[in-house]
Amino acid sequence: MQNFNFGRWIVWGGFALTLLIAPLIFNKGASLSLLCQMGTFIILALSYNMLLGQGGMLSFGHAVYSGLGAFCAIHALNLAAAGSVAIPVTLIPLVGGVAGLFFGALFGYVTTKKSGTTFAMITLGIVELVFACSLMFPKFFGGEGGISTNRVIGEAFFGISYGPQIQVYYLIAFWLFICTIAMFAFTQTPLGRIINAVRDNPERAEFIGYDPQWVRYLVLMFSAFFAGISGGLTALNFEIVSAENVSALRSGAILLFTVIGGAGFFFGPLIGAILGVFLTVMLSDFSSAWQLYFGVFFLLIVMYAPGGIAGLIMQIPALIRSGKIRYVLPQLGLTLFAGLLMTTGFVMMVEMLYHLTLNAANGSGMQLFGFAVDTAQVYCWLFATTLLCIGLVGGINSRKRLLHAWQLANPELLDEEKQVRV
Repeated sequence: MQNFNFGRWIVWGGFALTLLIAPLIFNKGASLSLLCQMGTFIILALSYNMLLGQGGMLSFGHAVYSGLGAFCAIHALNLAAAGSVAIPVTLIPLVGGVAGLFFGALFGYVTTKKSGTTFAMITLGIVELVFACSLMFPKFFGGEGGISTNRVIGEAFFGISYGPQIQVYYLIAFWLFICTIAMFAFTQTPLGRIINAVRDNPERAEFIGYDPQWVRYLVLMFSAFFAGISGGLTALNFEIVSAENVSALRSGAILLFTVIGGAGFFFGPLIGAILGVFLTVMLSDFSSAWQLYFGVFFLLIVMYAPGGIAGLIMQIPALIRSGKIRYVLPQLGLTLFAGLLMTTGFVMMVEMLYHLTLNAANGSGMQLFGFAVDTAQVYCWLFATTLLCIGLVGGINSRKRLLHAWQLANPELLDEEKQVRV
């Protein structure tokens, strides 16, 4: 009974329960599609964190393994539909995982010979190479149109045909749960521990008998395997795979999601993927400047919360236990209020500027936050500028007091924060 971790069972049980009931709460068509995208990106972000968070390997080409896994998975599905191979749709993501493992072994042997900035540049070269090949070999990559498929093949098994989106969601949820457990278990293995040592001090790891290059190589292969599973699920979800799946754009997106969530914590990429997909999909529906907003949000996280959102979340229980939260909450509230004013003013100015630039032919009027705004009127610009300035000045002042309050509470929390890091 000493080895029974009741808290861990609660966490994993809650995670499984959340996956089960999520589509019952968000049961609209668009919401279900969004949940499926989140599931595939969570697996991809967690696999990427095996490199960045656990191994300190900054990769700009992780989408290569998920994308090539997706192409192999969709070809396997088409072969199964033609009767050439006998493989159930449920195991198609495993085909993507094996493909990701193969290409991880192929490319990883070259990329892991170097570390640091050199490794990052080599991975960037790899992703550009594969992306260029996607247009040179249309038989495998499908050219600009990509490869399409139909995931409904054969007879339904116990009513499961994977035609309805809800069935695809539960397939993604199943693989997500299995992969998350497997990747967490990896962090507890000797290889998962030694990659932390290679990240922190490769010379000392080599002194005790471990080859840093081989450790990085093995971890990259495992990471590519899970990335390939994510790619296979993506192929099933969208029923099409194109060159965008192996592009540097997708690699950059998964890097942003992981850093925003918190690469230093196991569950950080999970939070980052959920938030990143939500913001990407929702903001793109409401604003043409969504990439600007997402970029500013990323910069703020890097500058003021380098531990990511997970780092901020892990501070809260420690603050409550120490009784120091009373120093932080008032100043945090003031800082958030100032940030809200500044954000409102900034968004107003950007949206009005975009309207004048892109939609001037439709007139100067527009809807913003549910109100009619006339971009030709000076008072609208003055109001937005005033909000921005008040929020900026208030944010600078309240941030100083927040930092002072944080310093009063933080000395007792530093050791506790280190204990929860991967």
